[in-house]
Amino acid sequence: MANASDRPRTREPGPQLSNMLGSAFREAQEQRLLHHVRSAPLPRHLAIIMDGNRRFAHDHGLLVELGHERGRDKLEELLNWCLEIGLRIMTVYALSTENFQRDPAELDPLMDLFARSFEEIAIDPRVHRNQIRVQAFGNRGILPERVVRAIEHAEAATRGYDRYLYNVAIAYGGREEIVRAIRALATEVQEGTLRPEEITQEMVSSHLYTAEMPDPDLVLRTSGEERISNFLLWQAAYAELYFADVMWPGLTKLDFLRAIRDFQNRRRRYGT
Repeated sequence: MANASDRPRTREPGPQLSNMLGSAFREAQEQRLLHHVRSAPLPRHLAIIMDGNRRFAHDHGLLVELGHERGRDKLEELLNWCLEIGLRIMTVYALSTENFQRDPAELDPLMDLFARSFEEIAIDPRVHRNQIRVQAFGNRGILPERVVRAIEHAEAATRGYDRYLYNVAIAYGGREEIVRAIRALATEVQEGTLRPEEITQEMVSSHLYTAEMPDPDLVLRTSGEERISNFLLWQAAYAELYFADVMWPGLTKLDFLRAIRDFQNRRRRYGT
């Protein structure tokens, strides 16, 4: 009888082969999902809470600053994915008003990253080739001048485009946005051009940052947290919510397509 040591051994696939097989499998999944996503109605407006840069950095032994850099790189990828499927309107939550309570040692490099990113958007051939209009909304009064200048440059460079709309919510808070709309309506009442009983939901919507676009159909949040964190509170009243258990820089194309496909498979209801 042969000893176990004498029997032919089946070689386990090495790490490189395993990675290749895993990559091929993921690519096949992506292509299958991509086919299904393209064959069904897309969200008109996708809103994204990009959460998890700092935790991603911590988990991978990186400086927080590098976590934000990876998050910016992921946003570049996301734009390509949206263009690939033809998703026309995207709004991303880049920085909340509450985030200004963070340590200046984190905020200063982050502001430099924002300024650099908006300047790059203004000259990005992909933006101009696809006629993407770039807009930023929020309280610009609390942003550094260098960031405001870069925002204005990107907006001016893309103002004439209307094929795609890419919104960045920066120094933004949903409650503050609603208060801003109320103040504008109160001023009209005070001036006698509007009576309180004439105020409608449509009027409130027309005084929000998103006045010229449809409300988001889908709100996607990364990091596994299941809340909307003061983001588009009025506009997201009937949006579908999708929570991905992955940090923002770790989001994959497969994760993105799964979120879109999940939306397409839902039966939307308005009300309870």
